[in-house]
Amino acid sequence: MTQREQAAHAFDDLHARHAAALTQQTYLLTGRPRLARRAVEQGFRLAWQRWPQVAVDPDPAGWVRAAAYEYALTPWHRLCPGLRPARKPKHFQEPKDFREPKDVQEPKAFREGEPSDRALLEALLSLPAPYRRALLLHDGLGMGLYETAAEIEASTPAAAGRLTHARERIAERLPELGLGGQEPVRQGEILRARLTGLAAAQQVAPAAAQSVRSGSERSDLRTTLAAVGLTGLFALATLVMMIVTPDHYTPSPDRPLATAPHTRLSPAPRRGADIRKQGNAAVRKRLRQARLTPDAR
Repeated sequence: MTQREQAAHAFDDLHARHAAALTQQTYLLTGRPRLARRAVEQGFRLAWQRWPQVAVDPDPAGWVRAAAYEYALTPWHRLCPGLRPARKPKHFQEPKDFREPKDVQEPKAFREGEPSDRALLEALLSLPAPYRRALLLHDGLGMGLYETAAEIEASTPAAAGRLTHARERIAERLPELGLGGQEPVRQGEILRARLTGLAAAQQVAPAAAQSVRSGSERSDLRTTLAAVGLTGLFALATLVMMIVTPDHYTPSPDRPLATAPHTRLSPAPRRGADIRKQGNAAVRKRLRQARLTPDAR
Protein backbone atom coordinates (compact mmCIF):
# COMPACT_ATOMS: atom_id res chain seq x y z
CA MET A 1 0.00 0.00 0.00
CA THR A 2 1.42 3.35 -1.05
CA GLN A 3 1.66 6.35 1.22
CA ARG A 4 -1.22 8.07 -0.58
CA GLU A 5 -3.42 5.02 -0.18
CA GLN A 6 -2.63 4.89 3.53
CA ALA A 7 -3.55 8.56 3.89
CA ALA A 8 -6.80 8.02 1.98
CA HIS A 9 -7.67 5.01 4.16
CA ALA A 10 -7.03 7.00 7.36
CA PHE A 11 -9.10 9.91 6.05
CA ASP A 12 -11.99 7.64 5.07
CA ASP A 13 -11.94 6.06 8.52
CA LEU A 14 -12.06 9.49 10.19
CA HIS A 15 -14.92 10.54 7.94
CA ALA A 16 -16.90 7.36 8.59
CA ARG A 17 -16.61 7.69 12.37
CA HIS A 18 -17.39 11.39 12.79
CA ALA A 19 -19.07 12.91 9.71
CA ALA A 20 -22.66 11.99 10.54
CA ALA A 21 -22.51 13.05 14.20
CA LEU A 22 -20.69 16.25 13.27
CA THR A 23 -23.39 17.12 10.75
CA GLN A 24 -26.06 16.67 13.41
CA GLN A 25 -24.16 18.90 15.81
CA THR A 26 -23.63 21.55 13.15
CA TYR A 27 -27.36 21.55 12.45
CA LEU A 28 -27.96 22.52 16.10
CA LEU A 29 -25.45 25.33 15.58
CA THR A 30 -27.01 26.75 12.41
CA GLY A 31 -30.61 25.52 12.23
CA ARG A 32 -30.19 24.93 8.48
CA PRO A 33 -29.60 21.34 7.34
CA ARG A 34 -28.05 22.25 4.01
CA LEU A 35 -25.66 24.72 5.60
CA ALA A 36 -24.73 22.11 8.21
CA ARG A 37 -23.88 19.50 5.59
CA ARG A 38 -21.95 21.98 3.48
CA ALA A 39 -19.98 23.17 6.50
CA VAL A 40 -19.01 19.62 7.47
CA GLU A 41 -18.04 18.79 3.90
CA GLN A 42 -15.93 21.95 3.74
CA GLY A 43 -14.24 21.00 7.00
CA PHE A 44 -13.30 17.55 5.69
CA ARG A 45 -12.14 19.02 2.38
CA LEU A 46 -9.84 21.37 4.21
CA ALA A 47 -8.62 18.46 6.33
CA TRP A 48 -7.72 16.44 3.22
CA GLN A 49 -5.86 19.40 1.73
CA ARG A 50 -3.83 19.66 4.94
CA TRP A 51 -3.79 15.98 5.79
CA PRO A 52 -0.10 15.83 6.86
CA GLN A 53 -0.92 18.42 9.51
CA VAL A 54 -4.26 16.89 10.50
CA ALA A 55 -2.89 13.34 10.68
CA VAL A 56 -0.43 14.24 13.46
CA ASP A 57 -2.93 16.41 15.35
CA PRO A 58 -3.84 15.02 18.80
CA ASP A 59 -7.55 15.38 17.94
CA PRO A 60 -8.21 15.17 14.17
CA ALA A 61 -11.98 15.11 14.73
CA GLY A 62 -11.72 18.29 16.78
CA TRP A 63 -9.67 19.89 13.99
CA VAL A 64 -12.41 19.12 11.46
CA ARG A 65 -15.12 20.27 13.89
CA ALA A 66 -13.41 23.62 14.44
CA ALA A 67 -13.08 24.13 10.67
CA ALA A 68 -16.73 23.19 10.09
CA TYR A 69 -17.97 25.50 12.85
CA GLU A 70 -15.88 28.38 11.53
CA TYR A 71 -17.33 27.91 8.05
CA ALA A 72 -20.88 27.61 9.38
CA LEU A 73 -20.58 30.87 11.34
CA THR A 74 -18.74 32.86 8.67
CA PRO A 75 -20.14 36.42 8.62
CA TRP A 76 -20.45 36.55 4.81
CA HIS A 77 -23.15 33.86 5.01
CA ARG A 78 -25.49 36.59 6.23
CA LEU A 79 -25.46 38.05 2.72
CA CYS A 80 -26.91 34.85 1.26
CA PRO A 81 -30.42 34.00 2.48
CA GLY A 82 -29.93 30.29 1.77
CA LEU A 83 -26.82 30.05 3.94
CA ARG A 84 -27.75 32.48 6.69
CA PRO A 85 -28.02 30.79 10.12
CA ALA A 86 -31.70 30.40 10.99
CA ARG A 87 -33.58 31.97 13.87
CA LYS A 88 -35.98 29.03 13.86
CA PRO A 89 -35.45 25.43 12.74
CA LYS A 90 -35.98 24.96 9.02
CA HIS A 91 -37.28 21.97 7.12
CA PHE A 92 -34.84 20.26 4.77
CA GLN A 93 -36.43 21.16 1.46
CA GLU A 94 -34.33 20.90 -1.64
CA PRO A 95 -34.55 23.64 -4.29
CA LYS A 96 -35.91 22.54 -7.65
CA ASP A 97 -32.59 23.09 -9.40
CA PHE A 98 -30.59 21.18 -6.77
CA ARG A 99 -29.55 17.61 -7.56
CA GLU A 100 -28.40 15.37 -4.77
CA PRO A 101 -25.16 13.41 -5.37
CA LYS A 102 -25.72 9.78 -6.21
CA ASP A 103 -23.74 8.57 -3.21
CA VAL A 104 -25.87 10.51 -0.73
CA GLN A 105 -28.86 8.70 0.72
CA GLU A 106 -30.68 11.35 2.73
CA PRO A 107 -34.31 11.82 3.65
CA LYS A 108 -36.13 14.87 2.41
CA ALA A 109 -36.44 16.46 5.82
CA PHE A 110 -34.80 16.63 9.20
CA ARG A 111 -37.10 15.27 11.84
CA GLU A 112 -38.53 17.93 14.08
CA GLY A 113 -39.04 15.57 17.01
CA GLU A 114 -41.38 16.36 19.87
CA PRO A 115 -42.70 19.89 20.50
CA SER A 116 -40.39 20.14 23.50
CA ASP A 117 -37.42 19.36 21.25
CA ARG A 118 -38.48 22.03 18.79
CA ALA A 119 -38.86 24.54 21.62
CA LEU A 120 -35.35 23.69 22.83
CA LEU A 121 -33.95 24.10 19.32
CA GLU A 122 -35.68 27.48 18.95
CA ALA A 123 -34.27 28.60 22.29
CA LEU A 124 -30.84 27.45 21.21
CA LEU A 125 -31.01 29.31 17.92
CA SER A 126 -32.13 32.49 19.70
CA LEU A 127 -28.77 32.69 21.46
CA PRO A 128 -25.94 34.74 19.97
CA ALA A 129 -23.60 32.58 17.89
CA PRO A 130 -20.62 32.73 20.33
CA TYR A 131 -22.82 31.68 23.27
CA ARG A 132 -24.50 28.96 21.23
CA ARG A 133 -21.16 27.54 20.16
CA ALA A 134 -19.78 27.53 23.71
CA LEU A 135 -22.93 25.80 24.99
CA LEU A 136 -22.81 23.09 22.32
CA LEU A 137 -19.14 22.36 22.92
CA HIS A 138 -19.31 22.30 26.71
CA ASP A 139 -22.78 20.93 27.44
CA GLY A 140 -23.56 19.24 24.12
CA LEU A 141 -20.24 17.45 23.61
CA GLY A 142 -19.06 17.36 27.21
CA MET A 143 -15.81 19.25 26.60
CA GLY A 144 -14.02 20.83 29.53
CA LEU A 145 -14.07 24.57 30.06
CA TYR A 146 -10.40 24.96 29.14
CA GLU A 147 -10.80 22.93 25.92
CA THR A 148 -13.91 24.92 25.04
CA ALA A 149 -12.10 28.21 25.54
CA ALA A 150 -9.21 27.01 23.37
CA GLU A 151 -11.49 25.98 20.51
CA ILE A 152 -13.51 29.21 20.49
CA GLU A 153 -10.26 31.20 20.84
CA ALA A 154 -11.30 32.98 24.03
CA SER A 155 -10.00 33.19 27.56
CA THR A 156 -11.31 30.78 30.16
CA PRO A 157 -13.26 33.50 32.07
CA ALA A 158 -14.80 34.69 28.78
CA ALA A 159 -15.86 31.14 27.88
CA ALA A 160 -17.35 30.66 31.35
CA GLY A 161 -19.26 33.92 31.00
CA ARG A 162 -20.71 32.91 27.64
CA LEU A 163 -21.72 29.52 29.01
CA THR A 164 -23.40 31.03 32.07
CA HIS A 165 -25.27 33.58 29.97
CA ALA A 166 -26.48 30.88 27.56
CA ARG A 167 -27.78 28.70 30.40
CA GLU A 168 -29.59 31.65 31.96
CA ARG A 169 -31.28 32.52 28.68
CA ILE A 170 -32.46 28.96 28.13
CA ALA A 171 -33.65 28.65 31.75
CA GLU A 172 -35.71 31.83 31.37
CA ARG A 173 -37.23 30.71 28.08
CA LEU A 174 -37.81 27.06 29.01
CA PRO A 175 -38.56 26.83 32.74
CA GLU A 176 -39.89 23.28 32.23
CA LEU A 177 -36.31 22.05 31.82
CA GLY A 178 -35.70 22.64 35.49
CA LEU A 179 -32.44 24.55 35.10
CA GLY A 180 -33.39 27.30 37.52
CA GLY A 181 -31.89 26.96 40.98
CA GLN A 182 -29.65 24.04 39.96
CA GLU A 183 -25.90 23.84 40.40
CA PRO A 184 -23.83 24.51 37.26
CA VAL A 185 -22.78 20.87 37.11
CA ARG A 186 -26.38 19.71 37.24
CA GLN A 187 -27.39 22.25 34.60
CA GLY A 188 -24.70 20.88 32.32
CA GLU A 189 -25.93 17.33 32.83
CA ILE A 190 -29.53 18.25 31.99
CA LEU A 191 -28.58 20.18 28.88
CA ARG A 192 -26.17 17.52 27.68
CA ALA A 193 -28.84 14.82 27.85
CA ARG A 194 -31.35 16.99 26.00
CA LEU A 195 -28.92 18.27 23.36
CA THR A 196 -27.55 14.78 22.68
CA GLY A 197 -31.05 13.43 22.10
CA LEU A 198 -31.97 16.43 19.96
CA ALA A 199 -28.93 15.96 17.74
CA ALA A 200 -29.51 12.21 17.38
CA ALA A 201 -33.09 12.87 16.24
CA GLN A 202 -31.80 14.57 13.08
CA GLN A 203 -31.26 11.80 10.53
CA VAL A 204 -28.83 12.87 7.83
CA ALA A 205 -26.17 11.09 5.79
CA PRO A 206 -23.24 13.27 4.71
CA ALA A 207 -21.48 12.93 1.38
CA ALA A 208 -19.21 9.94 0.90
CA ALA A 209 -15.57 10.28 1.83
CA GLN A 210 -14.38 9.55 -1.71
CA SER A 211 -16.47 12.38 -3.15
CA VAL A 212 -15.16 14.71 -0.45
CA ARG A 213 -11.57 13.84 -1.34
CA SER A 214 -12.16 14.26 -5.07
CA GLY A 215 -13.92 17.57 -4.49
CA SER A 216 -11.07 18.75 -2.33
CA GLU A 217 -8.53 17.85 -5.00
CA ARG A 218 -10.54 19.61 -7.70
CA SER A 219 -10.85 22.70 -5.52
CA ASP A 220 -7.12 22.65 -4.82
CA LEU A 221 -6.40 22.30 -8.55
CA ARG A 222 -8.69 25.23 -9.40
CA THR A 223 -6.98 27.37 -6.79
CA THR A 224 -3.55 26.51 -8.20
CA LEU A 225 -4.62 27.22 -11.77
CA ALA A 226 -6.17 30.53 -10.74
CA ALA A 227 -2.96 31.56 -8.99
CA VAL A 228 -0.86 30.61 -12.03
CA GLY A 229 -3.25 32.43 -14.34
CA LEU A 230 -3.14 35.63 -12.29
CA THR A 231 0.65 35.49 -12.18
CA GLY A 232 0.83 35.02 -15.96
CA LEU A 233 -1.66 37.83 -16.54
CA PHE A 234 0.37 40.19 -14.38
CA ALA A 235 3.58 39.27 -16.24
CA LEU A 236 1.85 39.79 -19.60
CA ALA A 237 0.54 43.20 -18.55
CA THR A 238 4.01 44.21 -17.40
CA LEU A 239 5.52 43.11 -20.73
CA VAL A 240 2.91 45.03 -22.73
CA MET A 241 3.55 48.18 -20.71
CA MET A 242 7.28 47.86 -21.36
CA ILE A 243 6.68 47.52 -25.11
CA VAL A 244 4.09 50.27 -25.45
CA THR A 245 5.75 52.85 -23.25
CA PRO A 246 8.35 54.91 -25.32
CA ASP A 247 11.89 54.54 -24.17
CA HIS A 248 12.71 58.25 -24.05
CA TYR A 249 13.83 59.90 -20.94
CA THR A 250 13.85 63.67 -20.79
CA PRO A 251 15.69 64.94 -17.77
CA SER A 252 14.19 67.84 -15.98
CA PRO A 253 15.89 71.19 -16.73
CA ASP A 254 18.45 72.31 -14.21
CA ARG A 255 17.31 75.35 -12.38
CA PRO A 256 19.73 77.64 -10.60
CA LEU A 257 19.49 77.53 -6.93
CA ALA A 258 18.08 80.63 -5.29
CA THR A 259 20.92 82.45 -3.52
CA ALA A 260 21.16 85.71 -1.68
CA PRO A 261 22.50 88.69 -3.71
CA HIS A 262 26.20 89.30 -3.39
CA THR A 263 27.18 92.52 -1.62
CA ARG A 264 30.66 93.90 -2.17
CA LEU A 265 32.15 94.89 1.09
CA SER A 266 34.95 97.45 1.24
CA PRO A 267 38.04 96.00 2.77
CA ALA A 268 38.61 96.91 6.33
CA PRO A 269 41.31 99.56 6.83
CA ARG A 270 44.71 98.35 7.73
CA ARG A 271 45.91 100.44 10.69
CA GLY A 272 49.59 99.45 10.45
CA ALA A 273 49.93 100.47 6.81
CA ASP A 274 48.16 103.81 7.41
CA ILE A 275 50.47 104.66 10.30
CA ARG A 276 53.57 103.95 8.15
CA LYS A 277 52.20 106.12 5.34
CA GLN A 278 51.57 108.99 7.75
CA GLY A 279 55.13 108.70 9.14
CA ASN A 280 56.71 108.72 5.70
CA ALA A 281 54.69 111.79 4.72
CA ALA A 282 55.94 113.69 7.80
CA VAL A 283 59.58 112.81 7.00
CA ARG A 284 59.24 113.97 3.41
CA LYS A 285 57.67 117.22 4.61
CA ARG A 286 60.62 117.94 6.90
CA LEU A 287 63.12 117.25 4.13
CA ARG A 288 61.39 119.73 1.82
CA GLN A 289 61.39 122.39 4.55
CA ALA A 290 65.08 121.80 5.22
CA ARG A 291 65.98 122.30 1.56
CA LEU A 292 63.96 125.51 1.38
CA THR A 293 65.41 126.99 4.61
CA PRO A 294 68.90 128.71 4.06
CA ASP A 295 71.72 127.38 6.09
CA ALA A 296 72.49 130.11 8.63
CA ARG A 297 75.90 129.78 10.11
